[in-house]
Amino acid sequence: MRPSDYGRLLALAAIWGASFLFMRIAAPAFGSVNTTFLRVFFALVGLAAMLLLLRTPMQFQGKLKSIMVLGIINSGVPFLMYAVAALWLPAGYSAILNATTPLMGALIGFSFFHEALTLRKWAGVMLGLVGIGLITTTGEVDLSGQLAIGVLACLIATACYGCAGFLTRRWVTERGGLDAKLVAFGSQIGAVLFLLPFFGYTLATGPAVDWAQPGVWASVLAVGFLCTAFAYLLYFRLIADIGPLRSLTVTFLIPPFGILWGYLVLGETLTGGFVFGGAVVCLAVWLVTSPAKAVKSAKAQA
Repeated sequence: MRPSDYGRLLALAAIWGASFLFMRIAAPAFGSVNTTFLRVFFALVGLAAMLLLLRTPMQFQGKLKSIMVLGIINSGVPFLMYAVAALWLPAGYSAILNATTPLMGALIGFSFFHEALTLRKWAGVMLGLVGIGLITTTGEVDLSGQLAIGVLACLIATACYGCAGFLTRRWVTERGGLDAKLVAFGSQIGAVLFLLPFFGYTLATGPAVDWAQPGVWASVLAVGFLCTAFAYLLYFRLIADIGPLRSLTVTFLIPPFGILWGYLVLGETLTGGFVFGGAVVCLAVWLVTSPAKAVKSAKAQA
């Protein structure tokens, strides 16, 4: 990987780490469905503006339908799951659980995409399950059905992310590639269309929402324009440059930023048991994503 790739990974981790903070502020105020729809809607608006400013030709090369489906898997469903989790879980919890994305990616790649899963990666997956158990049973929130729902929602989101990385490679990269801006834009079209019926139903039948909350709107705009529109440009460019599994290593860097933003803005604190569980998950992610040492063959040595 080039130094610029590492720089983009770090920037993406800081931005996505902040997304859990913004969702934690917006979802309890506006509701999970409303918050998620507004997130992808403003992301779509932001990406459209970027494409117009950069005069990018709208040439999807026959890949638009695939990219829209990708948007449901990589944006619509996981964003909704994280908004549900934000109703009960601190931002730090969601950020740590988000780090299981490479673990899910390894399992999904092995099960459906013929990716090799070495003994080391299996050990990482098993260790990740232990870490999730520690996170679920320790920390500053009570062990309850709501906590279990929040954790399950995060794991569904990471499973979607893990699958989407391989689908991006199969549907886009291996079919000649496509401008990362168009991939991001098309995916948000799919996410908006997927969430629109749920948004309309919630507005018609759900509880009344106090929309006159400037601070909440600031969080919604930030998570839409910055944490989705701009961040996805970085993410899809990274997938094209360094591959899906390496791109998923960004989740290894997200938890420190998620915890930091939650501490600085919301005053969240984490117990020693939770920190230990998070460290176990990070170790598991490292086992899954770190490259094995190259072993030279006798022929190569000769």
